[in-house]
Amino acid sequence: MRPLYVSAFAAFVLASPVLADQAQVKRVTARQAGGGWTFDVTISHPDTGWDHYADGWSVSTPDGTELGFRKLAHPHETEQPFTRSLSGVTVPSGVNEVIIRARDSVHGWSDQAYTVKLK
Repeated sequence: MRPLYVSAFAAFVLASPVLADQAQVKRVTARQAGGGWTFDVTISHPDTGWDHYADGWSVSTPDGTELGFRKLAHPHETEQPFTRSLSGVTVPSGVNEVIIRARDSVHGWSDQAYTVKLK
């Protein structure tokens, strides 16, 4: 039984750095202009090059409906954290908050969700 316990502990310890390498949303600014919203999203991720980098982020309603997606076209190895914008996002009437989630090319969507209250 002891070897199984040690193995499970080792698996947890070894997996922890992987979780730490997920893309993280650090800050979001949202503003309404005309008929749509603009989101300025700051992301942090230890990009190492084309093999592992933050490759996008999304704006969704709390029920999971995607309202917009911002593709990130290249690694940001020397620019961390970095901010990119997405304009013209239509938020349905009655939705007063959105969820921003980042992803990277290795881990996919981050476990972290960033909630933004809309005014």
